[in-house]
Amino acid sequence: MELEFLGTGAGSPARYRNVTSIALKLLDERNSVWLFDVGEGTQQQILRTAIRPRKVEKIFITHLHGDHIFGLPGFLSSRSFQGGNQPLTIYGPKGVRDYVQTSLRVSDSRLTYPIKYVEITDNMLVFEDDTFKVECRKLDHRIASFGYRVIEKDHTGELLVDKLRAAGIKPGPEYGKIKAGQPVTLADGQVLPSSDFIGPAQKGRIVTILGDTRRTANCFTLAENADVLVHESTFGKADGRMAYNYYHSTSTQAAEVAKKSHVKQLLLTHISARYVGKAAHELQSEARQIFPHTRVMKDFDQVTIPLQKQQTQAIAK
Repeated sequence: MELEFLGTGAGSPARYRNVTSIALKLLDERNSVWLFDVGEGTQQQILRTAIRPRKVEKIFITHLHGDHIFGLPGFLSSRSFQGGNQPLTIYGPKGVRDYVQTSLRVSDSRLTYPIKYVEITDNMLVFEDDTFKVECRKLDHRIASFGYRVIEKDHTGELLVDKLRAAGIKPGPEYGKIKAGQPVTLADGQVLPSSDFIGPAQKGRIVTILGDTRRTANCFTLAENADVLVHESTFGKADGRMAYNYYHSTSTQAAEVAKKSHVKQLLLTHISARYVGKAAHELQSEARQIFPHTRVMKDFDQVTIPLQKQQTQAIAK
């Protein structure tokens, strides 16, 4: 599981930051990529990465401001020409279907794959299957804006190989049956439950990605105990009044959410173009005074999110 930041700016493209888009790469988990927001120029950013558009199976839109959706029609069209023939699902606030369909119709764009639309509402289970579930809650922005909580389901525990060998069970097909939860028959005819030979379940990971927002209770709910919290940081602490007036957050407000929600790592994005160079570093410094495990992200930064048994916090490349 890995996050790659395709755009980390706010409002409009800037010299060093494109507008918002984040890829959650689940190549080992399900051989796919999920996009969160598709700002203008996202497909150009993707060309500079190893991401293959055909691998994108789901797109989650936080809200319908242009810096989060203007790249969507172009990406969807290009996907058709890049081997993307598999169905794709788009999740987002009411209006996302109209926006996409109107853009494709007016431009006479024809896709080689079907799109399923899921228009989300507050406190909704957005998606669930055997490996993941995604929840959303409404945030506090000038238009309807949502945060997503991606929850990986727990992994089956590892085979207790030493215990199997001690019981006289040699490597072979029996190991596969045990892993599948089938009972074990010993040489003397005794039947034992497979659970005797499987270790504790391995805790799944949680990734929270918030759309544009002022600080609100749902930020804390979505972020609770997350391995990684991606939080907007449009403004710095000194511009708190401006952040409030424009329905955005400061770096210190994001840090307070991370601290009180007991997350492992905070990644700040959606940075205003006024913060470049040293000013962007100051956003990180002031947040770290509240929550040390904080980074201000740059375009193309990647963050690996390991399972807890491997490491207790995310490793940033």
